[in-house]
Amino acid sequence: MCILFVYVDDGSLPGRYRLVLASNRDEFYARPAKSAAPWDENARIIGGCDMEPGREGGTWLAIGNHPEGRIKLGALLNVTGESKANVSNGRGPIVANFLTGELTGRTYSEQLLEQDNFGAFNFVSIELETTVTNGAVGETHNAAGGIILHTSNAPHSINTCKTGQALGFGNSTLDKPLQKVCRGREQFADIVARRNVPFADKDAFVDELMGLLKNDARHFPDAELTRRAGQHAEFLSSINVRMPGGSYGSRTRTVILIDQSNHMEFIEQTLIGADPQTGEWVTTRIEREFS
Repeated sequence: MCILFVYVDDGSLPGRYRLVLASNRDEFYARPAKSAAPWDENARIIGGCDMEPGREGGTWLAIGNHPEGRIKLGALLNVTGESKANVSNGRGPIVANFLTGELTGRTYSEQLLEQDNFGAFNFVSIELETTVTNGAVGETHNAAGGIILHTSNAPHSINTCKTGQALGFGNSTLDKPLQKVCRGREQFADIVARRNVPFADKDAFVDELMGLLKNDARHFPDAELTRRAGQHAEFLSSINVRMPGGSYGSRTRTVILIDQSNHMEFIEQTLIGADPQTGEWVTTRIEREFS
C-alpha cells in the first residue's frame, strides 16, 4: 500500500509554493530499487526505479519537465483487493511512460484506459506550465494553478481534482477513501495552511511533512480497509506502515516542493536494510530549476 498527499496552489495569493507533495511508498523491504536520482535515459526526469528482476525501470513516483516548458509529475498507487481480468502488463511503466512522453495528462489517461491490461491502479498526474506568455507585450510570468487528474481502471474513471486545497490518495477508490487518507489529509491541510506562506521556515515545513509520513497512529476500525485487506487491515491502517515480522512497510518517504520560481526540492528518505528499527535511513536531496 502507499499514500499520497498533494497541494497545488491556485495562484490566489502570492508567495506560496506551487506544489507541495508528501508520499509514502509501502513495499517489501527486500524488493530491490534505486533511490531517487535523474534517470540515465532522460536526465530531465527525477525519481526512484524498481529493480525487481523482470520489472526494472518501473517507478511509483517521478517528476520532470519533458517536454520543456511543462512540469509533469506522476504517482502510482495500487487498488487493494480488486481483481482484474486479462492482466498482461505490469503497472511500473505507467508513470515512466507519462513522464517520458509528449502527451498531456488527459490524453495519456484516455489512452491508458483504452489499452487497459493492467492490475488495478490509481494514477495521479500533475501538470504545471512553467511560464505564460502575454502575446501583446511579449512578457512572461509564472503560470498559476495546474492540472491534477486522478485516473483509475477500478472502475474506469478520469477525475479532475481541485487546486488550492489539500488532496489525499490511497489504495481504495476515490469515492471511498480509507480513514488514514482522510485523517492524514486533514493533518496535511493544517501543515500547508500554517507553513505554506511567504518567508516561512522551509526546513520546518519539510520536517513537519516528514513527521506526518512517520505517523504510526492506527486509524481503525475502517470498514473499507477491512473489506479490502482482511486480517491485515489494522496493521495497514496507519500512514507509516510496519507489518509484524518486519518484511513489509513504509520504506520510502518523499517530500517535493516547487516554489514560484519553479525551483524544485526533492527530499527522500529511504530505508536501507530489512528492519525499520535497526536499518539505516538514507536521505537524498535533489534541487532542480525547471524551465
